[in-house]
Amino acid sequence: GFALLSRHFEESQVPAVLPKFLPDDWKGGFVLLLMIFVLSSFLDNIAAAIIGGTIAATVFKHKVHIGYLAAIVAASNAGGSGSVVGDTTTTMMWIDGVNPLDVLEAYVGASVAMVIFGIPAALQQQRYSPIRKDPPRGVRIDWGRVAIVALILIAAIVANIVVNVEFTDISDRFPFIGAAVWLAILIAVPVRKPDWKVVPNAVKGSIFLLSLILCASLMPVEKLPVASWHSALGLGFVSAVFDNIPLTALALKQGGYDWGYLAYAVGFGGSMIWFGSSAGVALSNMYPEAKSVGLWLKHGWHVAVAYILGFAALVLVLGWHPDAKRVKSVDVAPSVAVLARI
Repeated sequence: GFALLSRHFEESQVPAVLPKFLPDDWKGGFVLLLMIFVLSSFLDNIAAAIIGGTIAATVFKHKVHIGYLAAIVAASNAGGSGSVVGDTTTTMMWIDGVNPLDVLEAYVGASVAMVIFGIPAALQQQRYSPIRKDPPRGVRIDWGRVAIVALILIAAIVANIVVNVEFTDISDRFPFIGAAVWLAILIAVPVRKPDWKVVPNAVKGSIFLLSLILCASLMPVEKLPVASWHSALGLGFVSAVFDNIPLTALALKQGGYDWGYLAYAVGFGGSMIWFGSSAGVALSNMYPEAKSVGLWLKHGWHVAVAYILGFAALVLVLGWHPDAKRVKSVDVAPSVAVLARI
């Protein structure tokens, strides 16, 4: 559904006119990353990453550096880490009773990380393929497609908030957000026909992502280390290779975490490898060259550095304040039912 959304957005010609408003040097790339960060705070991080990738393809003339692709994923994950509607893992915390204000503190680390990885990535991209200084001549915005994009995004946001506020007892039993997105797409068919050709590749990416989560949820893991900022830091690295959804489920069962730390760690940590987050998998479907762990680590080194420094900012600025009321023990692995949140 989000793949169809991105194609509607691309064909609306809005990305083509953005060079008129973005700075003409490396700061244009940095501003685009900030836009993705903000967008992800109230929209699903997958959609934010796909929209960011669509814009990047246009403003950088379809030549996007792998380091910048890693930064797009990092920006979408960082932006969603402090919002209970911005990421699947933070939504899980909200459903389980964690106060949204406890998650909000993740933005202390995410904001620091945004600067640390954003500037090097923007410089990489500017050297590789400079941003367009002016829009192509004769570009006209298709307002019909702009309206469709708005309809789809509003449907996703409303479904996310309504289901998780009013129907928390059934929110993990059905993919309500995905259904809302598809309903909006189908309603808009008479206005503009979607580009159905993008669906097969998107389906492959979805199957791959669900397979990762399924394998992770079946791992014979009985419990996490004792909750501390040290173990939270480690979970960020683990989430890059071991999907963050089962990790979050385990942490919620165990309890005793400072939830802002956990939201930052499992939300942003997966950005360090392309398949470590759903946003990374989605963006890599658009840019197949990014599906290389070696190249991602080589050119996206700034993401790992940003993760560590952002976490350090959390420790130094806020300190570790675990939720003593939610200390539990873990005796079973997370249920495969968590797949319903995707």
